[in-house]
Amino acid sequence: MKSICKVSPIMRWRSESSPPLLRRCHSLMPLDSPDSSPDTSPNDSDRFDFAPISQLIGFQVDPAKPDSPGECTVRLPVDSRLHNPMGRVHGGVLAALADASMGIAFGRTLDPEQDFSTIDLHIHFMRPVRGKGLIAHSSVRQRGLRVGFVTCDIQDDRGRLVASATCSCTVLDKM
Repeated sequence: MKSICKVSPIMRWRSESSPPLLRRCHSLMPLDSPDSSPDTSPNDSDRFDFAPISQLIGFQVDPAKPDSPGECTVRLPVDSRLHNPMGRVHGGVLAALADASMGIAFGRTLDPEQDFSTIDLHIHFMRPVRGKGLIAHSSVRQRGLRVGFVTCDIQDDRGRLVASATCSCTVLDKM
């Protein structure tokens, strides 16, 4: 049975001839299965809240607040599937959480005819994470016509700062 990744049409070429790890990762949804993902037909104001990677990892995006453009809070329930071999949350998961939160915050500042791309991302890990949940708070600190600077603090379920991140984003016109 041929499988595809419903998340990305770019991955459609993956098949049974793919290496075992890729075959396992991309054979979760057979070609003929109905799409079981939630409704992801976002309007212009929340189009960045429903990224396929966010759904895959399990990010829970808080709704945008009209009085706080350029801000975002993303929650992530944590279980052992997100752990490294030492039993702590993998640093890549923290980086992905920060990237998603900052991207959504920046995306909320764009006009409907604009897209963006991250130019760079830096993350500093403050302490290991063993808790059951993470919360990322992001805010656009500076927004120009073409480039913006965004910050993110990630806290554990006890409110302790576990990581801090920054990124720069560039505004692109939709094609």
